[in-house]
Amino acid sequence: MAQSQLARSEQINGWAFVAPALILLGLFMIYPILWSLWMSLQTGRGMVMSFGGFTNVMRLTQDPVFLRALTNTLTFLAIQVPIMLILALLFANALNDSKLWGRSWFRTAIFLPCVTSLVAYSVVFRSMFGQEGIINDMLMNLGLIGSPIPWLADPFWAKVVIVASITWRWTGYNMIFYLAAMQNIDRSIYEAARIDGVPAWARFWYLTVPMLKPVILFTTVISTIGTLQLFDEPNLITLGGPSDSTLTLSLYIYNLSFKFMPSFGYAATVSYVIVVLVGILSVIQFFLARDRRA
Repeated sequence: MAQSQLARSEQINGWAFVAPALILLGLFMIYPILWSLWMSLQTGRGMVMSFGGFTNVMRLTQDPVFLRALTNTLTFLAIQVPIMLILALLFANALNDSKLWGRSWFRTAIFLPCVTSLVAYSVVFRSMFGQEGIINDMLMNLGLIGSPIPWLADPFWAKVVIVASITWRWTGYNMIFYLAAMQNIDRSIYEAARIDGVPAWARFWYLTVPMLKPVILFTTVISTIGTLQLFDEPNLITLGGPSDSTLTLSLYIYNLSFKFMPSFGYAATVSYVIVVLVGILSVIQFFLARDRRA
């Protein structure tokens, strides 16, 4: 009887400790999710809304701006994420060499962009890639181009600037994950391979990469989620232009909610497109990275 009362008392105390966290979680996470789901079924402008069922879903297929934003987002995802992760992996492998001179300085230099002020670096990028910016001056002085490239005024080059800015900012962040994982690999494995005459590229490809597989999967998933939610760089560097060529889904949601006449219901529907994409792509990535020996 005494043990039963003690167990019940422990349960009550346990729930009392976690109750504040559960209440805050429900208030600031679960309630907004459910409310946004309800909002996605509403139609109308401003605060004048009515239940429209799946009207917003049907509207998605007929909205050219949404389709352009979706295409731009998937283009950034397909190009930028592989480039960034490959660079991060190569940098981590190079900086994991204990014989490399100044490797602490290089690690800091590559990681530094991800803690740089977003607004400050966006302003710098706009200046650098301007018609008379330092990038055009440098390329012309080297004789690589004959006339300035309209980096921010041409749809193709505007996408290149966005990809370059995101890669510059987040490569070091992913590199830290790879570097930490590499330092946990038993050095005797590399010593044995080196004694057997395995070249450096083969040690990297056949030893390092397979052993980093869980970390690579993790960085791929978080990079995919981050790119699908891409908002800051297109908003601050190119303003989504020119001609919506760098408009992303998150920027489109912002425009629908806070620019011109608000359309909160349709914006909520577009936001759930991101949720669905994240779910589908995450499942695909986990499926491709599964251990086939099991």
